[in-house]
Amino acid sequence: MTMVPSKRLFAALLCAATVLSGLPARAETLADALISAYKNSNLLDQNRAVLRAADEDVAGAVTALRPVLQWVARSSLVDSAQSNGINLSLGLQGQVMLYDFGRSQLGIDIAKESVLATREALVGVEQNVLFSAVQAYFGVRSAVENVSLNENSVRVVGEFVRATQDQFDVGEVTRTDVAQAEARLAAARASLAAAEGQLAASREGYKAATGHYPGALASAPRAPALPRSLDEARTIAQRSHPAVLQAQHQAKVSDIQVSLAAAQRMPTLTGTAALTKNEGAKDSSAIGIELNQTIFSGGALSSAHRKAIAGRDAARAALLQSSVAITQGVGNAWADIEVARAQIAATERQIEAATIAYEGVREEAKLGARTTLDVLDAEQELLDARATKITAEANLQVANYSLLASMGLLTADHLTLGIPTYDPEAYYNAVKDAPVTSVQGKSLDRVLQAIGRN
Repeated sequence: MTMVPSKRLFAALLCAATVLSGLPARAETLADALISAYKNSNLLDQNRAVLRAADEDVAGAVTALRPVLQWVARSSLVDSAQSNGINLSLGLQGQVMLYDFGRSQLGIDIAKESVLATREALVGVEQNVLFSAVQAYFGVRSAVENVSLNENSVRVVGEFVRATQDQFDVGEVTRTDVAQAEARLAAARASLAAAEGQLAASREGYKAATGHYPGALASAPRAPALPRSLDEARTIAQRSHPAVLQAQHQAKVSDIQVSLAAAQRMPTLTGTAALTKNEGAKDSSAIGIELNQTIFSGGALSSAHRKAIAGRDAARAALLQSSVAITQGVGNAWADIEVARAQIAATERQIEAATIAYEGVREEAKLGARTTLDVLDAEQELLDARATKITAEANLQVANYSLLASMGLLTADHLTLGIPTYDPEAYYNAVKDAPVTSVQGKSLDRVLQAIGRN
């Protein structure tokens, strides 16, 4: 029987699907986890919106230099000796600030520096999001390895219990030996249950960090490139960490605010124009300029000036403290790496020795030179050493990325994740000149589409 083309195509597709379904799914890499965290983070979305709001502050500050045009409709009831009735008028009024001794420009400068500070805050949030993904990834890997280790322990101890029971049946060991083996088996099962619980918790942490539950995870990637010395790492951190850069911009804002507070004492020159159409009367028009200055405000201007100076001092101190904290963070991360490396080297030697000891004790027990408890203790020491190594290896990986974060380098761009990233300048460039027509929505759509959020 000859098959029609559509049937042949269906058979080919079915065969291909069967073959593909039998292939193992690709293991999820650390890069995959970081990409998912970057794309699915609600924290990043929240702080991007905060940045866009700061961008609009620049637009708001720019409008202070522009004319304000209003229409005004008035209705009044007149009852006098000369006339009575209802007067109606429709007018057009305009006002423009001609000169304010730099206050408006200072306001724009403050808004711009605030935008730069908010951008650095966004980078800090990005680092936290990616570092949470790193912790979640290696937390799951460590938990999976611990479950496997404890499953193997349950299997080994279970076999030992059966062997001890057989020995008891033929009178080679006592009931005490059987009870000790059974107690250790129960302990191994309890440890397995704890490990499985930790894995379940780690999976939930992974979902919170990346937006989905983990599947099969790939082996740990090669460690990221790190500085050769602690001093080099600290130098990079002082130059690149978003907390330091944010504090620098905030200090600049506080300096400008002092200048703005001083400028508030200066006059303001304003231009005005008005055109009014009156019902039943002559139309009118007027144009003029107005110069005004506050000569007494009950001490409000002086208080504002002193407050700005205090804010400047606080911002400068915050900048210095930020530098101290970042230096400490780099030192802590560097120490964590050294400790983890030392632990791995020590546990590797411990595992080698514990393996030899366990095998020796087990053989000696067969000859009656060792007790059941000796064998169980040796097996537990080997298990503990392997578990310690799993934890130390996970700690080393996390410490590597912790050092990157402490230097301000744990970002999607620096890690070269190969995905479109959020451009903080796109929205700013669309609104910085306070456009009359709203192009912000289209600009935001393009930004979100670029990172796969729309």
